[in-house]
Amino acid sequence: MLQKFKRIDGPIITILLLLMGISVVAVYSAGRYWAGHQNDYISIIVNYAIGFVALAGMTLLDFRIFIKYARYIYLGGLLVLLLVFFFGENLNNAQGWLRIGGISIQPAELFKLALIISLAYMLMIRRQSELRFVRDVLPIGLVTFVPFAVVMAQNDLGNALAYLVILIGMLWIGNVKASHALIGLIIFTVAVVGGIKAYTTFHEEIYTFMKDIGRQHWTDRLDPWLMPDEASAAAKWHTENAKLAIASGGMTGEGFLKGSSVQSGRVPYTYSDSIFVVIAEEFGFVGSSVLLLLYFILIHRMILIALECRDKTGPYIVVGVVSMLLYQIFENIGAFIGIMPLTGITLPFISYGGTSLLINMASMGLIMSIRVHGQEIDDDLPDPARSRTIKQAQL
Repeated sequence: MLQKFKRIDGPIITILLLLMGISVVAVYSAGRYWAGHQNDYISIIVNYAIGFVALAGMTLLDFRIFIKYARYIYLGGLLVLLLVFFFGENLNNAQGWLRIGGISIQPAELFKLALIISLAYMLMIRRQSELRFVRDVLPIGLVTFVPFAVVMAQNDLGNALAYLVILIGMLWIGNVKASHALIGLIIFTVAVVGGIKAYTTFHEEIYTFMKDIGRQHWTDRLDPWLMPDEASAAAKWHTENAKLAIASGGMTGEGFLKGSSVQSGRVPYTYSDSIFVVIAEEFGFVGSSVLLLLYFILIHRMILIALECRDKTGPYIVVGVVSMLLYQIFENIGAFIGIMPLTGITLPFISYGGTSLLINMASMGLIMSIRVHGQEIDDDLPDPARSRTIKQAQL
């Protein structure tokens, strides 16, 4: 066991500790001005402690164990997602939470890791052969679309889009044909452009329809980005004040505990989704750049682990986790500087949120498992892959 821990990537652990410090400082500053959130920084420390335990546990386990049981992990995760419709709680206009005892969990966050493992399994049994559209790409897309539709029905646009980004990243590393990628890009572009055109042309009808079925949450978040002149007041107010707060930070910021927008409460949810606004306002361009640099180094270290892994399954998982984190970073920060819609996605390792932090730390534990066990070649493959390998050897 000690030998395994010696192979843990030290720079990644260091970065996680630094991100923990940034999170505690930012949440402490933001939480002081929100009733009931003054002690959230303590919860951050506790959640990180639990997260490091989860990381250590995942590190000790061989990551291929999760691949072998990928089907059951996927079905179990999907079942939990469906339970939200019957036992879920509604928070911030999104029915995406389950309460177990005194703890609330967000199944859509947990399912990200289940999806990464499931797609890695589906790609692994093809043994790096070029993906065929009907037999490979369509089943992989269907496995992603089902939870995507379920989470969209729960008004959780941010996590639903994360599934699509994970799919795109893993198809890329999975050796998808260039022609299939081009077709997918065309379809995606047409869908986005057509959707934006339809949204702006029939905005009132769409907003009325979504309001009638109790799901205007989507339009409230999309309005400031797609229709800034007709945006809903609350959503536009959130985005505009966030941009003003970031701009007021200047080069070095207004100083710790001195952010005027944070203190006045002009930017909502600064302890959670809007935590980047706190960092940018109080520590300025320098503080924001340090945070982005830490993210860059973290992603770089993960890619190095993928390149060094001898087992072919490890890089699939690494790319899935990298895609998930890059999407969340870009979407969260982009929403507050006006280049992305406001979807309510958390900033990885920084925002207050136990489920989000737990899944991110567990994902890093899976990356560490690849670092520790990835130099070993496991011949105990699932039946489809083993059969194909035997046939190839016979030929």
